[in-house]
Amino acid sequence: MENIFQNRQRAIEQFHSDLISRKNEKQPLGNGIYDRYKYPILTNQHAPITWRYDLNPETNPYFMERIGINAAFNSGAIKLNGKYLLVVRVEGNDRKSFFAVAESPNGIDNFKFWEKPITMPETNEPDINVYDMRVVQHEDGWIYGLFCTERKDPDAKPGDESSAVAQCGIARTRDMVSWERLPDLKSTSPQQRNVVLHPEYINGKYALYTRPQDSFIEAGSRGGIGWGLTDSMENAVVEEEFILDPKTYHTVYEVKNGQGPAPIKTEKGWLHLAHGVRNTAAGLRYVLYMFLTDLQDPSKVIAKPGGHFIAPEGEERVGDVSNVTFGNGWIVDEDSTVFIYYASSDTRMHVATSTVNQLLDYVLNTPADGFRSAASVQQINLLVDKNQAFVNSKKHVMAPELNSTN
Repeated sequence: MENIFQNRQRAIEQFHSDLISRKNEKQPLGNGIYDRYKYPILTNQHAPITWRYDLNPETNPYFMERIGINAAFNSGAIKLNGKYLLVVRVEGNDRKSFFAVAESPNGIDNFKFWEKPITMPETNEPDINVYDMRVVQHEDGWIYGLFCTERKDPDAKPGDESSAVAQCGIARTRDMVSWERLPDLKSTSPQQRNVVLHPEYINGKYALYTRPQDSFIEAGSRGGIGWGLTDSMENAVVEEEFILDPKTYHTVYEVKNGQGPAPIKTEKGWLHLAHGVRNTAAGLRYVLYMFLTDLQDPSKVIAKPGGHFIAPEGEERVGDVSNVTFGNGWIVDEDSTVFIYYASSDTRMHVATSTVNQLLDYVLNTPADGFRSAASVQQINLLVDKNQAFVNSKKHVMAPELNSTN
């Protein structure tokens, strides 16, 4: 029995060590906008062995996994003290999600979870499930975590064990270790998900990107990325919100859409990463898209490329909820490198890298959605004509040089 324990322990510890120290590699070519990487940066197997196994051979003679980890996904992100930190949604085999910090020295590999998950305080009405935290370092000096808190719908019919109410939970920290829980956001919407704090004051108030919903699943008449202001985060109340980026028929954001991480401030405006959902014969498809808002008025969209920015590819399409990419964290380095952290199919975490200039080029120079097939063809024809004119101009310039050599 002792040999069984020791052999399994050695094998599992070696596998885990190799996994978390594996060097990541850029995938070749790409689209010129960002670079994808070969390996996921976090999976359920990255969870520490001490979270999952009882290391005492007397109480665990077969070295069985006592607490199973199902997935690691949908992480917020922040750079603190030179380290790249992800606040990961970790889901156990029991379907409950919790938050845990994973740290990397370079942002693309060697992510290691901290010793213990985050101990998130509860409100007077305990959360049944918490997930999808956006981490924002606000100019008031606090680091805020805004996340979805889910509780059973008190109005559910007898026997209905799936109806839920989602609201925005709020917590703050200085060090990512000790968290102070604040009251949940209050708004006029029956339910709220994907709420994100703007990193700067707006006219002395805190600004929030909201995602009002009529019900837990359906966005309904309230669909879109909203905007609202609150006087305080210690008792956050949004009395009025309007939709700055609505869901739209026959687009990648036709069913619902929501803000990803907090926007990045640039000289040309605020860069936004968002998720959009559309219906397919195989079910809902989640992709990421981008837009730009005005530097002085972040509630005003000034540029928005058509179509998706990142969509699931290859093995990313397979998982607990297939055909999904979801992003709620990114980090901008001092050299303007942007680390885009996204999850695939509610299962694992990935990274893509770009630069602020590349993302601005993409957002400002990619055609907007024309909302009709004919408009899409027109955009392609315009590009073909432009390219043909450029090729012809090059030939015209070259012609005298060719004649002069004869």
